[in-house]
Amino acid sequence: MKMNHILGRMRRAGYDRRIRQREEEASRRGKAVYRVLMWIAAALALVLLAGTLYALVFRSGRAEPPLQTRGSALLQSATDGGVFTGIGRLRAATAGPEPVTVILSIVFPYPADDKPFTEELASQIVNFRSTTHEYFASLTAEELRRKDDASIKAEILRRYNPLLRLGQIKTLYFSEYLVIE
Repeated sequence: MKMNHILGRMRRAGYDRRIRQREEEASRRGKAVYRVLMWIAAALALVLLAGTLYALVFRSGRAEPPLQTRGSALLQSATDGGVFTGIGRLRAATAGPEPVTVILSIVFPYPADDKPFTEELASQIVNFRSTTHEYFASLTAEELRRKDDASIKAEILRRYNPLLRLGQIKTLYFSEYLVIE
């Protein structure tokens, strides 16, 4: 019996030694993985810090244009003022038995430094669009064919200016004008 007891202890001691070896090996592997993950985290933090510093130092002098949404007045700078492009692209149908579709974009210069007038223009976009639709809906396809661009622009300008109180539009331009029959 003593012999079995001694052999059992020896086996257990060897088994315990193997368990301890495996635990130590797993601990070493865990420490190695931990070190690798810490190096990756440090590298990412360094990249983020470098990017932030670069943006602050080298890009702080540039004025970025404000984000503009479709509902706002889309304004572009010009040398002597601005060009109002907020009306956007319009599709209007003419009257009559055989209507045609007119696709156009209306732009016009305005004094960009006159903030109240700029705000008024932005607030009138819906009215400008509906006025343009109403104008083309009042024409037949034949009447539209007889009109030249200058007379169409003059009539639209004549309809736009009564909508404004703080200033007047002097000239209209079509950045796009198509008649689809």
